[in-house]
Amino acid sequence: MKLKMLAAVLGTCFAAPVLAQSNVTVYGILDAGIQFNSNGKANQTKMVSGIADGSRLGFKGTEDMGGGYKAIFNLEARVEVDTGSNKAGNISDYQGYALTKGMSFPDFGSPVLKGAAAQTLQGVREALQPKYNVNATNTYVLQRGGGPDGGMFDRTAMVGLITPVGAVLAGRMYTPAYEIFNGADTFESGMAGSWGGITGGTGGLLTSGMAIRSNKALQYRIELPNGIAASLMYGFKNSGYVGLDDKFIAGMVKYKANGFDVGIGYNRGTNMDGTTGLITSTAGGSYSTGDFKFFAGYQAMKNENSILLPVFYDAWDKEIGASLKAAGVPAPVLAAWTSIFRTTVAKNFKLDATSFSLGLQYKVGNGRIMTSFSRQDDRTLSNSDASQIAIGYDYNLSKRTDLYTVFGRIKNQNDGQYALGAASASGGFTETPGGSARAVQVGMRHRF
Repeated sequence: MKLKMLAAVLGTCFAAPVLAQSNVTVYGILDAGIQFNSNGKANQTKMVSGIADGSRLGFKGTEDMGGGYKAIFNLEARVEVDTGSNKAGNISDYQGYALTKGMSFPDFGSPVLKGAAAQTLQGVREALQPKYNVNATNTYVLQRGGGPDGGMFDRTAMVGLITPVGAVLAGRMYTPAYEIFNGADTFESGMAGSWGGITGGTGGLLTSGMAIRSNKALQYRIELPNGIAASLMYGFKNSGYVGLDDKFIAGMVKYKANGFDVGIGYNRGTNMDGTTGLITSTAGGSYSTGDFKFFAGYQAMKNENSILLPVFYDAWDKEIGASLKAAGVPAPVLAAWTSIFRTTVAKNFKLDATSFSLGLQYKVGNGRIMTSFSRQDDRTLSNSDASQIAIGYDYNLSKRTDLYTVFGRIKNQNDGQYALGAASASGGFTETPGGSARAVQVGMRHRF
C-alpha cells in the first residue's frame, strides 16, 4: 500500500521535493506453523516462523525521472513471528560433530596430559559445534564483528538506477546463482521440500553450498524484450554472504518466455588471503504448461578454502589455546595440538559436491500439489550423500492468504546429518551421522 504518512515522516530526514516525486510501498510476509519432526529417537513438535517463506517487513520505492530513468530502493528486514526477533536458528535440538570429525589430541604417554587431551577435545566440540538455536557458521563470526549481525535490513538493502540500457544496483542483494537456484526449486526455497536443505557440507549445517546474498555488491541487470535477462555482480572487500570475502564475482543469464523460466548462474568468492573460496555453478528452472509446472536443477559446489577458517583459528588461539597455555600445557604439546586442530578443521570444512532436484506443481482448484526429489552427491572422502523427497499441498484462502502442509524425508549416508528445515531456519542435525529425518509441516502465510 502507498503510505503518504510514511513519506511525511521520512520528510524530516530527506528533502521534500524528492519525496514528492516518490512512490513508497510497505509490504511483507507473515508466515508461521507447526513442525512435527523425527531426527532421532525422540519426536519433536515445534512452532516455526517462516516455513514456506521467510517472514519479513519491507520498504521499496521508485522515483520516475522521465526518459526511461528511475531511481529505486529496497529495504527488507527479517521478522521471526514466533518470537518477534530478527534472528533465526536451528529447528533440531541435536548437535552435530562434523567439524571435529577425526580430531584427536595425543597425550604423548603422559598421564597428566591424558586428561587434558580428553577435556580439550570436549571443549573444542562445545565451543565450535552448533547447539540448539545457534548457527554453526555464524557463532564466532558474530562475536568478532563479521557476517550477518542481526542488522535490521539483513535480507535486502539496495539502492539503484534504472536506465534505458539496464539497471545498476548497489548494496546487499541476492546473488545471481541463487536466483537461478531458487527458480529451479519446486518448493521455492521453503518448506521441508526445499532443495537447499541438503546442499552444502556433510554435517547438515557445516559448509554452505550457496552464497544466497552478498554484502557490498554492485550489480548490473538487463532484461530484453525477447525474454532474455542477464546480470553481473561484483562484491568489494567484506562482501559475500557473511561479509568476509575480499571480493565476490557472479553472473547469470536466463530466458523467460513461452512457458520457460530457465537459466545458468555462477558465484565465486575470493578470501582475504587471495585464495579461492566457495564456487557455485547452477543451471535449471521451470516449464509451465496448462495446470502443470515442471522443475529441474543441477548445481556443482566446491570450497577448498573456507572463509571461516581464520575465524575458527582465531577462536582456538584466543580462547582454547590461551586457556591451555595458562593451565601449563608444555609449548611443544600446545604447538602439536594447534596443528592438529587447524589441519582437521580445514579438512572437514572442504566442500566438493554436486546436486540435482526434480519436481512438479499441479494446480487443483484454489490450490496446488507440490512434489520433488533432490539428491546431494558428496565427492569428499566422507561420501556423505543425501536424498530428499517431499510432497505438499498449498491452498489459497484468498489472494493474500494461504494454508499449506508438507511431508518430507531425508536419507543420510555415512557422516551426513541433514535434518529438514524451513525457509528461514536450518533443519540443523539428526541425532547421529547417517540417521534419517522426517517431518510434517502445517502452516499459514499472509502477504500484505
